[in-house]
Amino acid sequence: MTMGEGGAQAAAIPIIDTHIHLFDPTRPQGVPWPPKDNAVLYKPALPSRYRKIAAPLGIKGAIEVECSTWVEDNQWVLDVAAKDTIMVWTIGDLEPGKPEFPKQLERFHRNPLFRGIRYGNLWGRDLGAELAKPPFVADVKRMAEAGLTLDSANPNPKLIADLVRLTDLVPDLRVVVDHLPQLTPPAEGAARNAYMADLRELGKRPQVYVKISEVLRKVDGKVPTDVNFYRPRLDEIFGVFGEDRVLYGSDWPNSDNWAEYPQVLSVVRQYFLAKGPAAAEKYFWRNSAAAYRWVKREAGQPSPAAVHRETRTGG
Repeated sequence: MTMGEGGAQAAAIPIIDTHIHLFDPTRPQGVPWPPKDNAVLYKPALPSRYRKIAAPLGIKGAIEVECSTWVEDNQWVLDVAAKDTIMVWTIGDLEPGKPEFPKQLERFHRNPLFRGIRYGNLWGRDLGAELAKPPFVADVKRMAEAGLTLDSANPNPKLIADLVRLTDLVPDLRVVVDHLPQLTPPAEGAARNAYMADLRELGKRPQVYVKISEVLRKVDGKVPTDVNFYRPRLDEIFGVFGEDRVLYGSDWPNSDNWAEYPQVLSVVRQYFLAKGPAAAEKYFWRNSAAAYRWVKREAGQPSPAAVHRETRTGG
C-alpha cells in the first residue's frame, strides 16, 4: 500500500470513537477524576474541544464512557452530550445490586443517549465478588432485557475470568472489554494458559466485543509510535476476536498522557488499513453499531440501520 492509497482509504472510512471522557474541573463541585496534580488532564474536556481535535481526522461521532462515581454526573453528561451531535451515545456509571439501581436505570434509560454502564476494576469495585450476589445478577439481567451494554474497566486476567462468569450468568448481555491492549498477559505457565483459555472463551461468545484502545504505552520513558512495536499484541487480540468484534476507542483525553490524538489514531489506522477496507470499516464504525446500537445524529455520520438489521437477523 502506498502512502497515497493509504490516505485515500483512511479518508473514505468514517470513524466512531467508542471511548472518550467528558468532565469539567471548573464546575463549582469540581470532579472526582482526573486528579488536580495531572496537569495534562485537569482542564475541561467537552464535546466542543473534542470536535476540534477529532473532526479533521475523520472522526464522525463519539461515545462517552463515564469517569465519575457521582450519580448526578450521569445527568450532567447526558445534558452536555445532547447539545453536540458528535456525541452518539453515553455509557454511564451506576452500581448494579444497590437498592436504588432499578429506579436509577429507569430514570437515565429514558434518555435515548444512555446506552449502558461501566463496571470492572474502577473505584474499588470487584466484579467477581458481586457475581455471587443475586441482586447484582438480577440487575445485570435487567440491563440485558433493556438492550443495554456493559463496558468493563481496566482489564487484568482476573477480570477476564470474571467476564466469562458474567456472560455465563447473563448470556444475552452485550459486553465490551475496554482497553485490552493495556493488559499485560502472564508470561508463561499455568497462569498464562488460564488467561488464554478465558480469553478464547470470550472470543467464542458473539455478544462480547473488545476495544482496541489504550494501545500506546511508555517504554523507558518514551512512547513508541511504530505500529510494528504493537503488532504482536494486536495480532493476538485480533486472532481471538476477529474482524467482527473489535472496536476503535481513543480514550481521549486520558490518551494525552501517552501521545496526542493524531498519533493515537495513526497506529491503529495503519494496522487495520493493512487488513483491507472491509476489516477497517468494521473496526472503525460498523462493529460499534452492533455493540452499542447507537443512532445517527448528524448528516456526516454513517447509518447504523443496516448493521442493526444484520444483528437482529444474524446476518
